[in-house]
Amino acid sequence: MHKYNIYKIYNIYRGKTAEGTAYLLRGLDMKRESVDITKKMQYILNMRPVLNKDALFSDGTEYYRSPAEPRAGEVVIIRFRTQRNNVDAVYLVSEGKKQKMKIYKTMKGFDYYAAKIMMPAKVLRYHFEIKYGWVTCYYNCQGVSTEAHDRLEFEIYPDYDTPDWAKGAVMYQIFVDRFYNGDKSNDVETGEYHYIGDNSVRVTDWDKVPAVMGVREFYGGDLQGVMDKLDYLQELGVEVLYLNPVFVSPSNHKYDTQDYDYIDPHYGRIVEDADGLLVNGDKDNSHAYKYIKRVTDKKNLEASNQLFAELVDEIHRRGMKVILDGVFNHCGSFNKWMDRERIYEGQEGYAPGAYISADSPYRSFFKFNDENRWPYNPSYDGWWTHDTLPKLNYEESHELYEYVLRIAKKWVSPPYNVDGWRLDVAADLGHSNEFNHKFWKDFRKAVKEANPNAIILAEHYGSPEGWLGGDEWDTVMNYDAFMEPITWFLTGMEKHSDEYREDLYGNSDAFISAMKTHMRSLHMSALYTAMNELSNHDHSRFLTRTNRRVGRISYAGAEAASRDVNVAVMREAVVMQMTWPGAPTVYYGDEAGVCGFTDPDNRRTYPWGHEDHSLIEFHKKMIAVHKKYRILRSGSVKFLWNDYQGLCYGRFSHNEQVIVVINNRDEEREAEIEVWGTGISRLQDTTFERVMLTHKDGYTDEEERITAKAGILKLPMPAYSATVLHHKDEDMHR
Repeated sequence: MHKYNIYKIYNIYRGKTAEGTAYLLRGLDMKRESVDITKKMQYILNMRPVLNKDALFSDGTEYYRSPAEPRAGEVVIIRFRTQRNNVDAVYLVSEGKKQKMKIYKTMKGFDYYAAKIMMPAKVLRYHFEIKYGWVTCYYNCQGVSTEAHDRLEFEIYPDYDTPDWAKGAVMYQIFVDRFYNGDKSNDVETGEYHYIGDNSVRVTDWDKVPAVMGVREFYGGDLQGVMDKLDYLQELGVEVLYLNPVFVSPSNHKYDTQDYDYIDPHYGRIVEDADGLLVNGDKDNSHAYKYIKRVTDKKNLEASNQLFAELVDEIHRRGMKVILDGVFNHCGSFNKWMDRERIYEGQEGYAPGAYISADSPYRSFFKFNDENRWPYNPSYDGWWTHDTLPKLNYEESHELYEYVLRIAKKWVSPPYNVDGWRLDVAADLGHSNEFNHKFWKDFRKAVKEANPNAIILAEHYGSPEGWLGGDEWDTVMNYDAFMEPITWFLTGMEKHSDEYREDLYGNSDAFISAMKTHMRSLHMSALYTAMNELSNHDHSRFLTRTNRRVGRISYAGAEAASRDVNVAVMREAVVMQMTWPGAPTVYYGDEAGVCGFTDPDNRRTYPWGHEDHSLIEFHKKMIAVHKKYRILRSGSVKFLWNDYQGLCYGRFSHNEQVIVVINNRDEEREAEIEVWGTGISRLQDTTFERVMLTHKDGYTDEEERITAKAGILKLPMPAYSATVLHHKDEDMHR
């Protein structure tokens, strides 16, 4: 530069010359014009990198939101990722206000932005606005968008925190009567009582397939059986036991509660017994003296509660937890409040039931449609018109309301100390939506006051958003964002085995769309504690669904449920279950190869002595993988690649990645997958360790090194295979 120009500029800064000031302003104008021209030329000549929308990322995990579960008034740090030097600006947009985010670190070819925001006392909704030259795009919970969509914003609910122990916990569901018979002295006897058209039946062949109308047949499984098999469950890797109902009840499923205050002595201990079975076609349960003695004598009831307390103590001693099944929408016709079967009538210590007398203290617990039918009034409301399932009438009974809240507290408190409730048909409770929400708010307060670390997990089909505001349920059984999409994708089957959909079989686009849509309605606190099941007591066994055969035991027969099943597809599903966000929940016997159509065939006994040991070992290994890598409990998730019958997703933090690749075709192939979206560098090779490979002919957990070059994996995929790869930075501070 000429000395004169230098001198002029020098004097400008000293404020000496008007000429110099004008010169500088002209220079600044020229500089701005030059920058604009340069930008235009970069676009025209494609010299500037194209906006890499696949590098844009944020979610609600602890890696992109801190704290992940904030309280009102807390400062929350929100983070966002872009490709390095790829955008002009990123804004955090919330409640119509824009805040420019700042880069706080750059690593492995990515810029990480951050901004702080105060958590309000109401739901905080936000999205990101990305500026790239003349282009503006947006990022919400569904990813990149050309428009801002209020319905798709990220959400944070104040004071909504779910128990840490439940996030990603490995659960195991036990249908108690079919798991293991540890005490034969408490078995239900044939003819002990009458229920739904016939007498109770004691099944002596453990391997017998359940009858089509098998509600009153019993195999003898009990709490002592659970106690006896805790070593097995611990070796499997189970962290939480979820028990189907265990309270006094006449059915084997026990969703028709007879007494919420006590464990059924047929599952517990019978210390006082009696003779008196029903004979010669007698259907009158007031004559069922043996049953009456067993389930009304306080010595049996207290002894059973004591056994349960001992079981919970032992479960806790082993570092595991236990969840009970709560059925509070309805009870059973045998219930002591109703007493349609006249079990309690005249028994010492029991008030008359609402069916028995108009003067019953429990009359308001139920809605009667004919006030002139007493004594023995059968005109009560039943859930879905079932007279064996009386609907509980909370709106008209403060006493009932308080009673059930006391029950909710009782079992999560000493001496029982259970770790939470699974709530049966929770959205049906009450006679209105408004009342339903009121009840669950009070239920939550009661449970959390007694045991702040207890979980409240609801059975629900459809969107649960209305209950997941942080003041009702913690989470749900994950049908919409796990069981159903994974079943359609891997098998083409509906979860009851009632329908086959060729258009959904192998349709990874439909799978991804369903997952993204339904995961959003859970948001992060609920998602990472959601119960991810492949099978349960209400749906067909997943292994049966792999034969892609529509059927029920009533017309297809029991053998059809295990014919032509594909264990390799079952292993694919287990890999996905153990690597997907949420709490992977194994339905008893799934790990041992149990098959079955929907209820009641899905409630076959655990096959002690003839298990599929290979499948059990596979479950052990995948559970171990799930427990070894913390990011499988807490990490982000991103879809990386998909095609027909093919899928790849990553679970990751800033310095650790797990890559899962699925090939559900009956043929080998090779895939080229861009995995850099999980945060690995494209400027250098990254070595992954293969920790599991399952395929058509078996599986191996023998480690093998697989290198991603420039962030791209070229991976051979055997038929019906699932591959799990892991990488973690050696330098944790980079």
